[in-house]
Amino acid sequence: MCLHGPCISGLSAQCRILTLVYPVLFNIGRFVIPAFGVMSALGALLGLFLAQRTARIAGVNTSKVWNLCVVGLFSALIVQRLLLVLFNWSDLRLHPRWMLALSMIHHPLLTAAGALAGLGSAAIYARRQRLPLAATADALAPPLALGLAYEQLGALLAGSGYGTETTVRWAVTYTNPLVARWSGAPLGVPLHPVQAYAALAFLTLSVLLLVWLPSRRQQGDAAGLWLLGAGVIIFITELWRDPEGRGILFGGALDGPQVAAILLVLAGAFVLRERIPVDGRIRATSRDEDGGRVEHAAFQQPPMKDEAKHG
Repeated sequence: MCLHGPCISGLSAQCRILTLVYPVLFNIGRFVIPAFGVMSALGALLGLFLAQRTARIAGVNTSKVWNLCVVGLFSALIVQRLLLVLFNWSDLRLHPRWMLALSMIHHPLLTAAGALAGLGSAAIYARRQRLPLAATADALAPPLALGLAYEQLGALLAGSGYGTETTVRWAVTYTNPLVARWSGAPLGVPLHPVQAYAALAFLTLSVLLLVWLPSRRQQGDAAGLWLLGAGVIIFITELWRDPEGRGILFGGALDGPQVAAILLVLAGAFVLRERIPVDGRIRATSRDEDGGRVEHAAFQQPPMKDEAKHG
């Protein structure tokens, strides 16, 4: 991958060399270590360690949050690999060694299926371990945004989810044949580095959530803000992504990820709604004579039947 624009002669050879090594970081014998896999694994590892800090801030058991993250990650990977084997079974029967190259294939549908599998297994684990779902989701919001930032950096190196053709000075031009083989990115064409846009946006979202987490008004607010932020990031960055394989809908007005982004925004708005706290009171705020903020109970739920009998 080489930056678009005039390269001075002394750097031209270096740009070509970097192009050769970016999709594959290095080789161990006949095994290749892809950049996408390494960056995704690094993001997952950093997210796991960050989750230990955010779990303490959110008041959730740190060891259980660690186990929950591991369960979710492995579930997502297993589902993605099973789908790849299922969709490519006829070719794998003829060429079993191609099984080792399944990690090189990336597609939005695989990402969505893995995310749903990971979310479902994590929710089941949290329920069985009696973890508070809202507080646990708050603890996972900043690490998840951080992991997505690293995943998008890996996609930039591998050419996955590549951008549209452009003439901007910061465009990227892929020349390595492996990029075209693994991700279908066009070679020799200046493209928007949309993966870098998404990575920067998700990193910013992670920092904002981490700073805001200790002062959230109610449990679930950080998770709701993540849903809103992720939806906005996905919707906007899709404007610069090539539509190939992303599911064109409504006559080209939207694609599949943008529809998912709209659902994320709606879910975030629902989660961020004002909820009745544990004590059964909805808190209303007003201003005193000096302009200060005063919080008081505006409504209290009626007592349960047993409480009324003993009242």
